[in-house]
Amino acid sequence: MNKYLQSAVFSAVVFSGALMAQEAPKQFDLAQYKQDVKTLASDAFGGRAPLSKGEQLTTDYLVKSLKKMGLEPGFGESYLQAVPLAKISADQNMSLSIGDMTFKNGAEFTARTQRISQQVALNNSELVFVGYGINAPEYQWNDYDGIDVTGKTVVVLVNDPGFATQDNRLFKGNAMTYYGRWTYKYEEAARQGAAGVLIVHETAPAAYGWGVVENSNTGSKFTLVDEQKNQQQVGVMGWIQHHVAQQVFTAAGLDYSQQKQRAQLRGFKATPLKLKANLLLNNQIEHAKSYNVLAVLPGKKRPQELVLMHAHWDHLGTRIDEQGKAQIYNGAVDNASGVAGVLSLAKAFKQQSQQQPFDRSIGFASFTAEETGLIGAQHYARNPSVPTKDIVAFLNIDGMNVNDGVNYILQYGEGVSELESYLERATKAQQRFVKPDPRPQNGLMYRSDHFALAQAGIPGLLFMSLGDTDPDYIAHKYHKQADDYDANWSLGGVKQDLTLMSSILAELANNQDWPQWIEASGFKSRREQDNR
Repeated sequence: MNKYLQSAVFSAVVFSGALMAQEAPKQFDLAQYKQDVKTLASDAFGGRAPLSKGEQLTTDYLVKSLKKMGLEPGFGESYLQAVPLAKISADQNMSLSIGDMTFKNGAEFTARTQRISQQVALNNSELVFVGYGINAPEYQWNDYDGIDVTGKTVVVLVNDPGFATQDNRLFKGNAMTYYGRWTYKYEEAARQGAAGVLIVHETAPAAYGWGVVENSNTGSKFTLVDEQKNQQQVGVMGWIQHHVAQQVFTAAGLDYSQQKQRAQLRGFKATPLKLKANLLLNNQIEHAKSYNVLAVLPGKKRPQELVLMHAHWDHLGTRIDEQGKAQIYNGAVDNASGVAGVLSLAKAFKQQSQQQPFDRSIGFASFTAEETGLIGAQHYARNPSVPTKDIVAFLNIDGMNVNDGVNYILQYGEGVSELESYLERATKAQQRFVKPDPRPQNGLMYRSDHFALAQAGIPGLLFMSLGDTDPDYIAHKYHKQADDYDANWSLGGVKQDLTLMSSILAELANNQDWPQWIEASGFKSRREQDNR
């Protein structure tokens, strides 16, 4: 019996209310949770950047904690999985020239590369406006139709036409698809042969202000390295401010707003801007290894089957400002709060299993380099600790509600996978309700490590509380220095959500279900390949 048929049979029999083999833990050590966050988000850890002293402190802390709990190593005899990275540090003394205009790095544009090259340049590269830069046959949409952008630099709008028009007949309307994410824009431009990409930043469709773009793209960046030293990737990965785009279009004899409106229509045709771009990236390249962390609580009946609980450990690290002063980005909520949550669950499940083991194995993971593009998760998806066909689900925390509890839980995506029914049951048991993502236009489904596992066919759930209980968070703390530990946090939401996650984790660890993808997608077809 294949896993999908097995899942259907099991769902019909068990979900009517049969008791689980082992109850979910309900008690968590919140004093230890608070200490974990305080430690991980302390200045001593320097913002937990990959390949820094902060990484060593972080992974040592995690391994020591997991080992002390009595959990087994997740990678053979080790709790660590080496993730080979290239650290690319572009000289920030650069400028972007377009026609006779020159723009300032950081304030007006950002640029970086993932190519393993000491120099990457745009040399009189022709600019072409390609609308949203989307090639999506299933939506009958191709912004590259009829244009050859080989060696050229494409100017691209962020998000997708559905958000711009709020028309549910285009893509998914207000809800961002993967085609709206900046990562996709670069990937598609590379497939089209472009030399560079300049994404136009606007706060509403991007879902964050320019400060996030600047902080995320002007420091050292990390990348996995392929056999071609990433030469197949687009050379210059850039962003430009909205006012810069307006200036460029005016110089091209075009009205930016009119061109943006035109790009929202099916049948849009790319427009050469008859301007040339020049930019030189001088890069320092450092090859090194970062590390994913995984500990396992072995299952008794089906130990080869693995349910994963995860939170990325990295943040933005430490940067030197123009006055030469170190600025530490401690990332307390994003994502020391999530890592502490995984440790709390690991401890509780280990203690609970001493009474009666769970049927399946449970992994407690913390991957590296999420902030640079889900790199640690991508490496794990390509080099999993067990075959992907044996990974049941991936539960991912990316920021917890450290304030008071609420009467709802946020759900990211709708009609995507059967894990949504698990979320619904666990939420009802707490007399709460499932609240749809209030900001579907932000595309959070595609912005954390569960997405890298989804691309390998593994269904996941995202648990994220960034801003829904702290209206000030996104504007003044997200990816900023103000994301610090606060001794006054009530942790009511943490207790509430750990209990909910515990319920889902225990249910998956005890049953024989294989949650399926509902929505037709590459994720679903990838999972079906594993289950043939």
